[in-house]
Amino acid sequence: MTTTDAMNSEETLARWQAEEAAVRARLQTVPGVASPDQVAGRSGLQILEAILAGELPLPPMVATLDCVPVRIEPGRAVFQGRPGSRYYNPMGTVHGGWFATMLDTAMGCAVHSTLPPGKTYTTLELKFNIIRALTEAVPRVRAEGRLVHGGRRMAVAEGQLYGPDGKLYALASTTCLILDQAS
Repeated sequence: MTTTDAMNSEETLARWQAEEAAVRARLQTVPGVASPDQVAGRSGLQILEAILAGELPLPPMVATLDCVPVRIEPGRAVFQGRPGSRYYNPMGTVHGGWFATMLDTAMGCAVHSTLPPGKTYTTLELKFNIIRALTEAVPRVRAEGRLVHGGRRMAVAEGQLYGPDGKLYALASTTCLILDQAS
């Protein structure tokens, strides 16, 4: 890595940390699940925006992963997480399950962001490839999910997990089943 790359990486990390601090300041402090009344009549994008604005609780899984949503747009979701040692496997690197769950979260929210009121989704298939090991030496990573195809019954999304230096840590794809929301 050149000096310029190191400075860009440090600048990117500082920007990411500032974005995360701003998001965390808005989020509800206690994770939870929104009630059916709280989400009734809202599109997937409206639900996700309400979570990001702190109007609805942050799901408990996000707290478990030590990550936050930093950007939600139609067909795109970006989550930022800290790959800490509490996620290590016996080899002293971040467990593949953490990679998979970060990517599943971002890709699922990319799909969710395109759903109309009354619709929800579930992951039907998840495939991911770890490109390189990850340790807590990388202070933050971003999982970015992007909708590839959204249909009435199925949606397909892809994702990437990358660090502030631009290094790619994992790639993924998912197929989601679109469902009627339970009342």
